[in-house]
Amino acid sequence: MSPRALDPVVRLARRAVERARRHWGAFGELWRRSLQLRVVVSTLALSSAVVFVLVMVLQVQITDQLLQTKTDAAIRQANASAAVIQPDLSGLNPGPDSVKARFTTALNKINSSGQEAASSGAGAFEPVLADAALVGTDGQTNAVGPYVDVPEGLRKLVEGGHAGTQISTVDRETGPTTFLAVGLPVNSSARPMQLYLLFPLTGEQATAEVVQQTLVVGGLVLLLLLAVIANLVTRQVVRPVRQAAEIAERFAEGSLDERMPVVGEDDVARLAESYNEMAASIQRQIHQLEEFGQLQRRFTSDVSHELRTPLTTVRMAADVLHASREQFPAGLARSTELLVDELDRFESLLGDLLEISRLDAGVEELAAEVVDVRVLARRAHDAVRAIATSSGSAIVMDLPDHEVTAELDARRVERILRNLLANAVDHGEGLPVELTLRSDGEAVAVTVRDHGVGLRPGEADLVFNRFWRADPSRNRRTGGTGLGLSISLEDARLHGGWLQAWGERGYGAVFRLTLPCRRGHELAHSPLPLEPPDLPAVEAESEPEPAVEEVEPAEQEFAWQPAEPVDGEREEVR
Repeated sequence: MSPRALDPVVRLARRAVERARRHWGAFGELWRRSLQLRVVVSTLALSSAVVFVLVMVLQVQITDQLLQTKTDAAIRQANASAAVIQPDLSGLNPGPDSVKARFTTALNKINSSGQEAASSGAGAFEPVLADAALVGTDGQTNAVGPYVDVPEGLRKLVEGGHAGTQISTVDRETGPTTFLAVGLPVNSSARPMQLYLLFPLTGEQATAEVVQQTLVVGGLVLLLLLAVIANLVTRQVVRPVRQAAEIAERFAEGSLDERMPVVGEDDVARLAESYNEMAASIQRQIHQLEEFGQLQRRFTSDVSHELRTPLTTVRMAADVLHASREQFPAGLARSTELLVDELDRFESLLGDLLEISRLDAGVEELAAEVVDVRVLARRAHDAVRAIATSSGSAIVMDLPDHEVTAELDARRVERILRNLLANAVDHGEGLPVELTLRSDGEAVAVTVRDHGVGLRPGEADLVFNRFWRADPSRNRRTGGTGLGLSISLEDARLHGGWLQAWGERGYGAVFRLTLPCRRGHELAHSPLPLEPPDLPAVEAESEPEPAVEEVEPAEQEFAWQPAEPVDGEREEVR
């Protein structure tokens, strides 16, 4: 057969395999998700094993009992037949012709007692009389009846002077027939003769088949009933659990008034009562937290607004003093400069607090528009250029030659990039800061990398906490408020994007901003890796840095320390 002729067969086989794989996968999913299916199938499996063992035991017991009854009746019939023919064999002449004549007469007597045999329970039989010591002219044993159907083992047993029984199957014209052969020696004047009675087991076999069919049908019906019962019982247990799961899902989605119905006083009812009490307790706590959060946000907003008026007055007075600082002594002039610097930082802090309060309140909205992200990156670079120059850090821009457009809020994204660049300059130790922009049509990513001290293990998850600082003893160069990265993270979340951090001691830190190109699109990947691809391989002989325990920010980490005055713009830093 040619390979081309085999193609349809191969395709059909592949379709069958694929269909079987889909069905198996669907069944596996249903098996994992359905407790009712697992209980019913497990019950059926165990019940099948029990029913199979029970059917086998009953069948063996019934068959053995039928055979034992048949054997006992056959032995009684054989003894009775031997007693009937015993007088005819007493004066037996040992010649061949006389033996056959006497055997024929004896068998006629046995056959004439057929009515008695039927009433005894042994059933019909075929008698055989043989003289194993006498061989005829044809070389065969001198016997009357179907001697060839007598099993060889039974012949030897009876010829040795012992009675016995044996079951064997012989081929007849009507087909294979199973017989129960009973043999016993019969004494004569010359020597012992052998009497065999062949009882067909056709009736017993039919009875055994009927019993087997009855047991199989009964077992199947029993399994079906067990499956129905297991399904009903399991459903009574699973249905409240499913209702509880549905109610719990709606509760988790925000329907805090959802409760389970309480019916009766059983275990399910107690579960429903416990769940309802738990849900009521959680609802009260959530309401308390919401009220507390609203009070906290209102307090922050009110304080921030209320502080603006006295801060404006103090700012006006500080500007007047700062403008006249050349007329003051050196110490007073320095105090005036510090006062202006701290007022600038205080104003930034108030602005950040107001922004945080609006973000916490969920009232911020995106003014999304399609913009070129390269333009926002250049604006952020221009905003921190003075800070980078004073710190000695060069900002290296790696931007694509073509437009990188995305639907986003330009003000917020520019603020994120400005915060990341200022943060990198502040921790870059005077080394270059790299900004990389890439897009794949689905998402746009910006990474900002510095080559400074880096981060210890576990600190990458803490850098976005409010007022958190990696090293509390380190003075900020840019005089930031400690809220820049927190606000940047919230701005990224408003866009449906990611803001992630990576850092390692001695290799600097990387911050990656990933935003969807279209508003509402769910991110699945980022065009840029978070970990730098150019990291050197770790040397085998280098000593591992001792592990640093992740601890909650200490009280001193939240302390605001006076910043050193610098020229240029003051941006938000870590």
